[in-house]
Amino acid sequence: MDLPAKKLTRSTTDSVVAGVCGGIAEYFSVDVTLVRLAFALISLWGGSGVPIYIILWIIMPADRS
Repeated sequence: MDLPAKKLTRSTTDSVVAGVCGGIAEYFSVDVTLVRLAFALISLWGGSGVPIYIILWIIMPADRS
């Protein structure tokens, strides 16, 4: 029995800005609030969260489901 391959995609159903956090949460099966909180803390702590989010927004394909 072959399982379908998991793909990291931006969420079109659970998005606030671009769906990056929603897609990461779906991929790792965690609550989207934790992922959003992690991005907020990274942004406030070192300032690298915003550029990381923008890069992921550009390179992650949107979910087509």
